[in-house]
Amino acid sequence: MRNIFFMIPVILLGYSTAFAGDTIRMGTEGAYPPYNYIDDDGNLAGFEIILGNELCARANLTCEWVKNDWDSIIPNLVSGNYDTIIAGMSITAERDKVIDFTQNYMLPRPSAYVAASEDVDLSGVISAQTATLQAGYIAESGSTLIEFATPDETISAVSDGEADAVFADYDYLAPIVEASNGDLMFVGDQVVLGLGTGMGIRESDTELKAKFNQAITSMKEDGSLNKLLIEWFGEGILTY
Repeated sequence: MRNIFFMIPVILLGYSTAFAGDTIRMGTEGAYPPYNYIDDDGNLAGFEIILGNELCARANLTCEWVKNDWDSIIPNLVSGNYDTIIAGMSITAERDKVIDFTQNYMLPRPSAYVAASEDVDLSGVISAQTATLQAGYIAESGSTLIEFATPDETISAVSDGEADAVFADYDYLAPIVEASNGDLMFVGDQVVLGLGTGMGIRESDTELKAKFNQAITSMKEDGSLNKLLIEWFGEGILTY
């Protein structure tokens, strides 16, 4: 992964209930590298911050970034605290009942298990972030699910012995495993979930959805989206 840092303003939540023109509030978690995170200077950074700014530029919109906790990120979109979600969110039929999505800007990515031992029992206690596809998958797998509000807590649960393994996006886990000096390792099989990653938008904001769909299409057609994906996720990433 290539780390790229940009100065991005983080604003407080506002309370408009619909897309209101040329200024768009982009909701993100800021806690899930390499998709989105807070850098050492306290600024939002990551693949989706770079992507979101480029999409806004192509759509002739002004972006303002809003940081929001994952577990309330959909309700706060619906209630009007921001206009989009761009936060590593997979497109699913269940979520599509509540909000709308643009076309995907990432093809489906694998989820993976990480543990502190190669012989871990994956039918035991598995940690996952709440309100994620991974949590839903574990809940239906027969393993015991333990949920946490933040991704950092899911890792700590394994390190502290509270969980046997964590189940999360491979892209999030890979740098953590690499930095652990052998204390953490991938185990079991990877699992592909969801329909790819897209921007969440209120169902009523059809004009805004069309603007971002057009911008995403233009990045796919000119190759700039593929270039950005490879910069952040490596040559092995599926491209368009």
